[in-house]
Amino acid sequence: MVEHILNLKNTALNDINLAQTLSELEEIRVKYLSKKGEVSLLMGKLRDLSPEERPAFGQQVNVLKESLEVALYQKKQVLEDQALLLSMASEKIDVTLPGYQFYQGSLHPLNQVIEDLEDLFVGMGYEVAEGPELENDHYNFEMMNLDKDHPARAMQDSFYTDETMLLRTHTSPVQARTMLAKKGEPLRIICPGKVYRRDDDDPTHSHQFTQIEGLVVDRNITFANLKDALLKMVRHLFGPERMIRLRPSYFPFTEPSVEVDVTYIKKDGSIGYIEILGAGRVHPNVLRMGGYDPEIYQGFAFGVGVERIAILKYKIDDIRHFYTNDLRFLRQFKGVNK
Repeated sequence: MVEHILNLKNTALNDINLAQTLSELEEIRVKYLSKKGEVSLLMGKLRDLSPEERPAFGQQVNVLKESLEVALYQKKQVLEDQALLLSMASEKIDVTLPGYQFYQGSLHPLNQVIEDLEDLFVGMGYEVAEGPELENDHYNFEMMNLDKDHPARAMQDSFYTDETMLLRTHTSPVQARTMLAKKGEPLRIICPGKVYRRDDDDPTHSHQFTQIEGLVVDRNITFANLKDALLKMVRHLFGPERMIRLRPSYFPFTEPSVEVDVTYIKKDGSIGYIEILGAGRVHPNVLRMGGYDPEIYQGFAFGVGVERIAILKYKIDDIRHFYTNDLRFLRQFKGVNK
């Protein structure tokens, strides 16, 4: 039996040594070490041996198995190295070919406007505040002086998910949340973000658009502070020669309220005005619900549509261009200076 094991070992090692390919080597492994291979069949002969002979025989078979496994592994390494060298010799790389060109992306034009205004107002001492887009009716409407029966709610036809939750119709609930968090302390914030209203999709309207709202609450805040902030923003966006005009208007959360127009040059060279945003002094009820005593604190707020600013700034004729992901449109804004 010992002689049989030795002959089997020599035969297997010779087969391994003569193998020329990895597939041949795998066939040898299966022949000798698989469950039905030659080495496994040897273990079946244990039943024919006496109890005294079995331990020595089993040990010899295990030594045989380990020897073949080591030989197979070493031969496999040699064949893999040979295959790699052969592959490298047969494959040629033309180093003169141009490399792959990876195109660098750019900020979306709306994000360019948002970041530009964030830089401006942060430099003026404001903080950037954010809040959830799926908002509670309490923050979206009631804390903005729009109770459940207020007729002005019809001005902002909304997407409700249930009786109390909706996609926010403006970023004003961020102001409400921030006032409550500040607990009566002065604040200066801007709130950029997406808002949603049921509206027709046409060149000037979209059911989703982007706003930036600003809020300042402190002692001795006057309308002059509001006008100064708006004039700085307009001149930063459109040029130092621009002027603004404030027209009386109505918003439930500000009193008094104004529409803000900015000057532009008409084709005939004359000066005209175009509306760009709404603003006003914070309504006393909004201050009170936010935790501020309106006898001590005053504030102003404004809200501007980012799409409207981008349309005027970049002379775009259709708001839907911002949301179609057309690369021909978006590539025009790569490298555009703020």
